[in-house]
Amino acid sequence: MNNTASILLLVFLALTFIQSAYEKIFYWQENIDWLKEHFSKTRLKNLVNPSLILLVIFELISGILSVVGIIELLVNNGRTFGFYGAIFSSITLLMMLFGQRLAKDYDGARTIVIYFIPAVMAVYWLN
Repeated sequence: MNNTASILLLVFLALTFIQSAYEKIFYWQENIDWLKEHFSKTRLKNLVNPSLILLVIFELISGILSVVGIIELLVNNGRTFGFYGAIFSSITLLMMLFGQRLAKDYDGARTIVIYFIPAVMAVYWLN
């Protein structure tokens, strides 16, 4: 089987972002409350709701493109959807990193970097 590493990375990205979007959607108010407190001393304090909506949209796009990318790799060795899934995943993680750095949550930022590394590996391998 060719593309095993790429498929595993796309599975990782799909699981990460679909599960994250699910939690944000189905536990919306809890997320809003936590994020309002988290960003209360930043320039984002009045932008929590629209920022969370944008983040959920990017997470869903990342997850869906990753799933379609897995199917495309399995069916015809195509890399287009997986590549864009990895790109959107990387952008989504950079958005999160920006927020964590702005909130001075350096442990949270460090955690995001751990997710960013496989996302960039997927971009490289699927390019």
